[in-house]
Amino acid sequence: MTYITKPKLHHPTLTCNAAGFTRRDYEGAVSTLCAGCGHDSISAAIIQACWELDIEPHRVAKLSGIGCSSKTPTYFLGQSHGFNTVHGRMPSVLTGANLANKELLYLGVSGDGDSASIGIGQFVHAIRRGVNMVYIVENNGVYGLTKGQFSATADLGSKSKKGVTNTDSPLDMIGLALQLGASFVARGFSGDKPQLVPLIKAAIKHKGSAFLDVISPCVAFNNHPGSTKSYDYVREHNEAANKLDFIDGRAEITVDYAEGELIDVTQHDGNVIRLRKLAASYSPHDRVAAMNYLHERSAKGEVVTGLLYVDEDSHDLHGHLNTVPTPFNRLGAKELSPGSATLEKINAALR
Repeated sequence: MTYITKPKLHHPTLTCNAAGFTRRDYEGAVSTLCAGCGHDSISAAIIQACWELDIEPHRVAKLSGIGCSSKTPTYFLGQSHGFNTVHGRMPSVLTGANLANKELLYLGVSGDGDSASIGIGQFVHAIRRGVNMVYIVENNGVYGLTKGQFSATADLGSKSKKGVTNTDSPLDMIGLALQLGASFVARGFSGDKPQLVPLIKAAIKHKGSAFLDVISPCVAFNNHPGSTKSYDYVREHNEAANKLDFIDGRAEITVDYAEGELIDVTQHDGNVIRLRKLAASYSPHDRVAAMNYLHERSAKGEVVTGLLYVDEDSHDLHGHLNTVPTPFNRLGAKELSPGSATLEKINAALR
């Protein structure tokens, strides 16, 4: 794979964030994806979100598998840590890295082929364990690198570019994430940056498994009439569950809105996701109601986007395991080998 790097020189008038970085500092190599690919829009949204949150790039670890989507970490956060795993194995590698060093911000980028097919088992266990991560699936419904076969998320009855009709039932990644216990679940559309950036920012600030399914049309193989993952179809059938903004809790912000129009979802660190509800009956705090809502809208041919579920009292894998405050990769021989007396005490507790 050939990478074309961008010039390191920045114009002196570029705006810096509170961490001292310009938006250019969050970019990566020049994209080699097809012009108009939705994945590039997602990369741009990640760049914007990290810049606005004043995240230091070296604090981010980005991991991916194989596929068009898994190429995209090359195109953002060029100064961060990166690991490109084998096909479908990104979640387990991310879990191991997170256990070794919980102080990094973990960003897993995958695709519908990488996560819904060969990596489905890996996806399931990473989500159910509550690994503290942002897991983004760039969902286009096809295998773009192998010329457009249907993926496991392709909708029943949708048509390929060659006119073939899909006869298989689709895997619903959002439904799976909800059922597996993900504490932050959302769906976005690559063509809706005003909605996608706040979703990514909120996911980054969330403690626990944050899952984002992003519909990302493949302009080469799945952007035609008959496709349910095309730009035109998603725009015509998009049902936004809520209108979102993200408010960083570092500065006081006051608002004056009519009663009943907003829901404030407060994160553990004080950050707030502000939701403008379109339906008075919808609540992002009810996991079962979220699943029912998805099924109801799907039956009407609608693609639901927005924040679908969030658990404000969530815990991550380290909380479940009650690990020590110090990251494992910083523990020395004294901590890792405390002696035979301590080992015997541990063994006795397991008998």
